[in-house]
Amino acid sequence: MYYELYIDVFFLENFMMDSLLLLLVNRVLTGRRAYGRSLLGGALGSLMTCLVIAAPVWPAVRLILYHTVINSGMLLAGVEIKSPAQFVKAFILLYVSAVVTGGIMQIFRPYMRYISLFYATAACGGYLFLKVWKLFLYLYRSRDTVVNVTIYTETGEYHAHALIDTGNRLRDCITGDPVNIIDPGYATGLSEDTEQGFRLIPYQCVGGKSLMRVFRVKKMCVHMDEDRWIKRPLLGIGESDLSDRGEYEVILNPAIFSG
Repeated sequence: MYYELYIDVFFLENFMMDSLLLLLVNRVLTGRRAYGRSLLGGALGSLMTCLVIAAPVWPAVRLILYHTVINSGMLLAGVEIKSPAQFVKAFILLYVSAVVTGGIMQIFRPYMRYISLFYATAACGGYLFLKVWKLFLYLYRSRDTVVNVTIYTETGEYHAHALIDTGNRLRDCITGDPVNIIDPGYATGLSEDTEQGFRLIPYQCVGGKSLMRVFRVKKMCVHMDEDRWIKRPLLGIGESDLSDRGEYEVILNPAIFSG
């Protein structure tokens, strides 16, 4: 028994699938639609797969090449990798997205007779994967998360613990910018040059409506898996201590990450 392999069709199928998987990894890992890099990585992965298929090597060696050399080459060419930890994340995401899209394609494989339908089914699987991933991130980020932040003023920098609070939706009524709330005790430690920028905005509190003093600083860095830089963030001074146990001095508005 033998199989007849059309190398051009095989290359095309692998190129489309590899490009789609790399596009998914780029969207999840970097938040960008890196079409050029995804296509480059897909072409390289498909070419390497064809070479391994044609090479007279033992099946065990071929399996190792599939799951180490080819995947690594695809990721390095198709995704902007900045650190070993990010490479590991990309490697895992590549396999997870492949399992999801592959599972959906396996369900509809008996009905697929054309390569265009093959790719359309894979694209639908990728779209479903992105939706499930966004739902997972939403559920994960809905939990209260404390991170480290560094606030930069014109004269210095200040370190603090910050709570990413999905319940903080306070915005400046004039500019519409999200407001991050800082502990009044911590606010006294900021440099005096911010005093020139104080103004009042209305907000809703437990006791009714009140006014909050807000001001801008030069920039702020939120230290997460990857540092997130916020230019000229708006800070508002709370009326009382933000945390009874002193676990954090700042309450971040999640909207600062979508700007």
